[in-house]
Amino acid sequence: MDQQRDGDFLNHDERYARTDEYLTILRRVWTETKPFDHEGKYYRVKGAASEVKPLQQPIVPIYFGGASDAALDVAGKHADVYALWGESLAQSEDLVRRVRAQAAKHGRKVEFSISFRPIIAPTEEEAWAKAEHILQTTRGHQVQISHARGAGPQQSEGARRLLADAAKGDRVDERLWTAIARETGGRSNSTSLVGTPEQVADALLKYYDLGITTFLLRGFDPLVDAIEYGRELLPLIREKVAQRDALKSAESERKAA
Repeated sequence: MDQQRDGDFLNHDERYARTDEYLTILRRVWTETKPFDHEGKYYRVKGAASEVKPLQQPIVPIYFGGASDAALDVAGKHADVYALWGESLAQSEDLVRRVRAQAAKHGRKVEFSISFRPIIAPTEEEAWAKAEHILQTTRGHQVQISHARGAGPQQSEGARRLLADAAKGDRVDERLWTAIARETGGRSNSTSLVGTPEQVADALLKYYDLGITTFLLRGFDPLVDAIEYGRELLPLIREKVAQRDALKSAESERKAA
């Protein structure tokens, strides 16, 4: 329905086919030195060229999301970084595996980013109390959200996956909190990792071990949380990642010896 409000009546898979064609043209504009023509199902261009080329070479890195089969096909072909919502470890591992398999068909490798809304406090008890307060505040806004966005859950595959995690309970994998995802119908970046900074950093490290190397973190109180993350959480994440990388490097050297 959101697409149709904007005048776009292509179905789900056709929209991804159009995206595939668009990114193919975009890559050519960025990389080719002479004007070119393109005659496709969704786009037709004649003499396409740009005097402005990306500073990054060969192209600006393409970040891509979407968890349906159609989306993963396009991600494998075009994505430099595949972006996940904050799912459980099991679901995230499955998605990483599937994206890598699609990329391998095109002789490519893809990096991964994952999004969470961490909730941290000096003690675990305080962190969960903070989460409960956020949930109650969210419930108080639900009528406004329903009128603004339309009632009912999102229909995307990503939303379905978030709700599948939420169906397992409000707490998954010890730190993953799914209550906001359930309450809002699986809308976008709505899952959290809850605990002390140390506990949340350890939880993020488990995703790093899956091959996810970028963490997109934002809070429910953007300014206050950003300051708190910078002081309490990010230094721990960097420290633990550096330690993990050092261990992996030492293990590789041992095996090579």
